[in-house]
Amino acid sequence: PTLGQMVRRLLAAVPALERLRISSIDAAEVDGDLLDLFAEEPRLMPHLHLSLQAGDDIILKRMKRRHTRAEAVAFCARLRALRPDVALGADLIAGFPTETEVTFANTLALIEDCGLAFLHVFPFSARPETPAARMPQVPGEVRRERAARLREAGEAAAALTSVELVDSQAGRARIDHLRAMTARFEAGLTALGLETIPGAHPVVPLMVRDTARISALVAHLRANGILATGLNFPVVPKGDEEIRFQISADHTEADIDEALAVLKGFES
Repeated sequence: PTLGQMVRRLLAAVPALERLRISSIDAAEVDGDLLDLFAEEPRLMPHLHLSLQAGDDIILKRMKRRHTRAEAVAFCARLRALRPDVALGADLIAGFPTETEVTFANTLALIEDCGLAFLHVFPFSARPETPAARMPQVPGEVRRERAARLREAGEAAAALTSVELVDSQAGRARIDHLRAMTARFEAGLTALGLETIPGAHPVVPLMVRDTARISALVAHLRANGILATGLNFPVVPKGDEEIRFQISADHTEADIDEALAVLKGFES
């Protein structure tokens, strides 16, 4: 089956699934079924992260990518025509072997030409015994400088997207809803006697402070369908540990209350 067929079957088999988000994907894997679903299925989130890698045809050919620059731009335009609120991100590599300032400029321009809102940027790193490792290499300092320029352009594109979102009635409504859901979750954690760090950002840190307990809590969250976005050691005194929950504008009050109920079940 194609990717679109599998997504269609999944949505049909799990009617209770409220949201499905497709992450990193090669445009060559997108078939007609997936495009139809993207246009018609509200449970399929308006988000795609594309494995574009470069914006110059010579570099793409040497990478053995399955698309051309023009095809990438046309694909993004088609997605936006089907779903005007789509958010598109991409992986981009800076300093692939033989990359010149001219070919790099084509990759830099791809951010605007495709309307990308967020980027994952990587300076090229050669793997031994690969064809790319045998090609003429771009100096390390040039790779790093070009990666920084890509990231700077990506940050500017993200800022512009944010301004466009905030500057619309629908965008302001989504932001207000996001803030309300974040505040609801923080208040619920406090009511459960759990420690958090309130803030304006929709990433809510839940302080746990115990390695064994944090592992048990993550297992409990996963078993009950509530996924923490990740574990880390934040920059706070005494090496305290936390779980971070990413609140989305697509979350409802029922979603927030369900997560709180699962956390309450762990505490009781």
